[in-house]
Amino acid sequence: MPSEAPPLVSVVMPCLNEAETVGRCVAEARAALLAAGLAGEVLVADNGSTDGSQGLAEAAGARVVAVPERGYGAALAGGFAAARGTYVVMGDADLSYDFGAVADFVEALEKGADLVMGSRFKGRIEDGAMPPLHRWLGNPVLSGLGRLFFRTDVSDFHCGLRGFRREALESLDLRTTGMEYASEMVVKAALFGLVIREIPVTLRRDGRSRPPHLRTWRDGWRHLRFLLLYSPRWLFLVPGLFFVLGGGALMLWLLPGPRVALGATWDVHSILAGAAMVLVGAQAIFFGACAKIFGITEGLLPKDLLLERLFDRWITLETGLAASLLALLAGAGLALHVVSAWSAAGFHDLAYPTTMRWMIPGVLLLVLGAEGVFGSFLLSLLGLRRR
Repeated sequence: MPSEAPPLVSVVMPCLNEAETVGRCVAEARAALLAAGLAGEVLVADNGSTDGSQGLAEAAGARVVAVPERGYGAALAGGFAAARGTYVVMGDADLSYDFGAVADFVEALEKGADLVMGSRFKGRIEDGAMPPLHRWLGNPVLSGLGRLFFRTDVSDFHCGLRGFRREALESLDLRTTGMEYASEMVVKAALFGLVIREIPVTLRRDGRSRPPHLRTWRDGWRHLRFLLLYSPRWLFLVPGLFFVLGGGALMLWLLPGPRVALGATWDVHSILAGAAMVLVGAQAIFFGACAKIFGITEGLLPKDLLLERLFDRWITLETGLAASLLALLAGAGLALHVVSAWSAAGFHDLAYPTTMRWMIPGVLLLVLGAEGVFGSFLLSLLGLRRR
C-alpha cells in the first residue's frame, strides 16, 4: 500500500499537565483546519504530564509525542522533529491563543514568509489575559531590545502563537531548551536573513485553575541573557567603545595639568580612573571579537563579510604583534622618563602630580601591549577553523 501523503500543516502544542484545556485546544485546532479545508494534523508534545493530558489529547484527535527532556524549548523541539507538515503552527495548550487563526498563518507562509509571528500588541489582549508587569514592562522592554540588537521590526518577541516553514526552522539549528527558545527562534531567523512576517492575534485568559509555568523574573532574565549572548556588538563592543573613548578623553583632558569643573578639582586620581576605563573597555572589545569569531565558527551566528575582510587584510597575528610592540615601546619610554626623573632626584622624592602624568599612561600602554601579544595569538587560534 502507498504511504499516507504528509499533511500540509502540523499544529504543535507543548503540554505539561494541561488536562483542563488540552482537549479543547486540540478540538479548536482541528475545527480550524477543517473549516479552512487544510490537510493537517494536531500534534501534542507532552513533556511528562502526570494528570492524564496525554489521553485527553488523543481522545480529542491529536497525535501525542512524548518528550522526556524537560523544558518549554525541549518540548517544542521534540514536537517539531515529529511534525510531518510542510508548515508548522505552534501554540500553547492552555486556551490562551485562538487556533482559529491557523489559516491566517498558512496564508502568510504560502505568500513567501519563512516565519510568521503572532502579535498580541497589534491584535487584542483581553482583560486579565496578561499580567500588567508583562504587558507594560517585560514584553515591551525585551521586544524593544530584540528589535535594537537584531534589526528586526517584530513587535512581540514572546508571542506563543506562530508559524513557520519546517525546513526553514531546521536550518536555524535551535539549541536552547527553556522559555528562551521563543527568543532564539526570532533572533536566529533575523540574523540568518529569513523572511519574517507578523499578523495580529488575540490573547485570551487561559483556562487553567493553577498558576502558569512561566516564572516572571527567572524566565525574563533567561530571555535577556540570551539576547545579550547573541549580540556581541551590544554586550561587548558598544560598552567597550564607551569606556575606551570616555576614559581616553578624560586622560587627555587632564594630562596638561589639573582642571576645575563642576565645582571640583580633577587631578592625577582622575587620570588613574580614566586609565582603568580604557583598560576595561579594551578588554571588552577584545572579548567581543572573540565571541563573534566563536559564534561564527560554531554556527551560532551568520558569517560577517566585514569581519572576513578585516581578518584577511588587517587583523592578523603579525599586525597584532606589531601594534602590541609599539604600545610596549611607548609605555616603556614613558616609564623610563619617570625613572630618569627619579634618578635625577637621587632616587628619593618625586613630584607626584607631574610624574604620575607620565607613569599612568606608560603603565597603561605596557599592560595593553602585553595583553595585545597574548590576545593576538588567541584571536589567531580562534580564526583557524574559520580560515
